[in-house]
Amino acid sequence: MRRREFITLVGGAAAASAIWPRVARAQQPAKVPTIGFLGASTTSAWSHWSSAFVQRLRELGWIEGRTVAIEYRWAEGRSERYAAIAAEFVRLDVDVILTVGGAVPASKQATSVIPIVFAIAVDPVGTGLIASLARPGGNVTGLSMQAADLAGKRLEFLREVLPGLSRLAIMANVGYQASVVEIGEVQAAARKLALEVEIRRAEDIAPAFGRLKNSTQALYVCGDALVTANRARISTLALGARLPTIYPDRAFLEAGGLMAYGANNADLFRRAAEYVDKILRGAKPGDLPVEQPTKFELAINLIAAKAIGLAVPPMLLARADEVIE
Repeated sequence: MRRREFITLVGGAAAASAIWPRVARAQQPAKVPTIGFLGASTTSAWSHWSSAFVQRLRELGWIEGRTVAIEYRWAEGRSERYAAIAAEFVRLDVDVILTVGGAVPASKQATSVIPIVFAIAVDPVGTGLIASLARPGGNVTGLSMQAADLAGKRLEFLREVLPGLSRLAIMANVGYQASVVEIGEVQAAARKLALEVEIRRAEDIAPAFGRLKNSTQALYVCGDALVTANRARISTLALGARLPTIYPDRAFLEAGGLMAYGANNADLFRRAAEYVDKILRGAKPGDLPVEQPTKFELAINLIAAKAIGLAVPPMLLARADEVIE
């Protein structure tokens, strides 16, 4: 081989080797967007809601495992885990965090850059999550559960099954600000006749029922992650005490609760998927107005009613969206 031909060959090989890494990089598949899903309770407690969220994402073109990745983390009713999970999402550099109102403060403290969408929040303005419903500002937006006179409606349903109701107990996690607000609303609707039963951890639940013995006719339960994670324990103890109960969500009835009335949470998680879709396509969370619930449901568990010897009026059953028999 002549010298000139050898130099040309070597030079061509060197150029090819320099170009090839760039070509290889260009051919690598692009990184799919990642959603950090911070569940405040447990996988089983949230299964209906997470399924509704994923299904709506699919309808919008985001296929889990193909066009979008979802990192699930569960706090299991322990609010002290929110900060660690949010910090992990920051390390993973997720594109958006989906959670509920109770976990938003810890998420906001972990990041002011990654968009945060709450699927459920009670009074997000009053609790300081956002600046206003129309212009949330910052990196947070989502859906409010706030609606007029929910506490009054729940008491109305209790009075229909217990016309002589005069002694009511309110069980709530007083470490959750939204529950403290709800206690005030229930007390106002009950004309200050309600007994407040404060819990802060799972270990407080059984002793609380011990204090309720012979002192109340019904139990109003304020929802939050701690209560949701322990819904089976609460419902079992209430059945044992033969106490009619009303909850904020139908999931409690699967654990033995009597009645539930509130926003349709599965619908809120479907709508949260629409927020995530807009953000992944370039929208800024602070520009997306916070919306309020449009679907409400009353569910009644006749199995629980029979267990405590309670007759539910036919007119109330006729108004229910779901009756469990």
